Amino acid sequence: MYKYHCLNPISEVGLEKFTEDYVPVGSPEKADAILVRSAGMHDMEFGEELKAIGRAGAGVNNIPLDKCAEEGIVVFNTPGANANGVKELVIAGMLLASRDIIGGINWVQENEEDGNIAKDAEKAKKAFAGCELEGKKLGVIGLGAIGVLVANAATHLGMDVYGYDPYVSVDSAWRLSRSIRHARSVDEVYRECDYITVHVPAMDSTKDMIDKDAVSLMKDGVVVLNFARDVLVDEEAMIDALVSGKVKHYVTDFPTQVIAGVKGAIVIPHLGASTEESEDNCAKMAVREIRDYLENGNIHNSVNYPNCDMGRRGDNTRLLLLHHNVPNMIGQFSKILADDNMNIADLTNKSKGSYAYTMIDIDSEVSDQVVEDLKRVKEVLRVRVIR
Repeated sequence: MYKYHCLNPISEVGLEKFTEDYVPVGSPEKADAILVRSAGMHDMEFGEELKAIGRAGAGVNNIPLDKCAEEGIVVFNTPGANANGVKELVIAGMLLASRDIIGGINWVQENEEDGNIAKDAEKAKKAFAGCELEGKKLGVIGLGAIGVLVANAATHLGMDVYGYDPYVSVDSAWRLSRSIRHARSVDEVYRECDYITVHVPAMDSTKDMIDKDAVSLMKDGVVVLNFARDVLVDEEAMIDALVSGKVKHYVTDFPTQVIAGVKGAIVIPHLGASTEESEDNCAKMAVREIRDYLENGNIHNSVNYPNCDMGRRGDNTRLLLLHHNVPNMIGQFSKILADDNMNIADLTNKSKGSYAYTMIDIDSEVSDQVVEDLKRVKEVLRVRVIR
């Protein structure tokens, strides 16, 4: 029987994917797996039984990844599960920035008691006139699950789309429309495009990537959209650009005290993935990942350990070893098993940065002594046995 705990409300559509072998518990200290959305986990102490954390969403900056890796806890996220919801809001953001829809709506509300509102609206609407998206150039920085959908959708709106991603995956490349232009540098996107939307992860190398220098390369009156992470944009530089008119609108899904209320900023209260469909999809994907790991040892979409899959466990005993990525680990594991006269039916090993994962199928029972011997191997972080 496996135990799970939800730190945030998780869609019942996803939780229903757990079988009767899974039971919810009221305390995370007793759980084999934790499901989380936005709750902060950096100050948490994890129970000895915790094996996996499933983030129902893409971003994992609320989870202490290194700490989890050192404790042999696999952290999963759900890339692409909420991509359509974010894509639709990005398109909405472009429309809000090109046509002063918000200003027009506010005008109607302010004049709701005007008995001549229909006639007066014909005069007032000139103040809210804008431009169309068709024929404009859109730069998409980052062609992952969301970026590809945004780029493809924009082509159907008649936009001339430039895509930039030096690390684009084969899967994303296959899904990308042939009509999208390949920008050879991010500077090309800055120089050429009327609208620029960023869809890259938050890392040291991407923090404040849209700064004063980047803005200086952009067209006058450009619209910048950020539905990825707030730290990607230097907000002080963006405010200066809005005040000067260099940037017409900055559309962001991340309200901060710095940017909220700035003229020209269209600030949305982090609604990107806040749709019923996105929450359902993320929950279902997170539960699938956790179940496959707990029941079979397979890892898919982990952010701190490598992907590794040996299929469904059959009649064999499956040994799972989470360890540091150093030489001679497989040799040490094999020797311990051979010394106990155990036969390896199948084995796979994958690494990711400083960490590695070894899966071994044994065609006999694995004694407690063997498990203890494996745990004592230097650099081993956790040993699991699925019988």
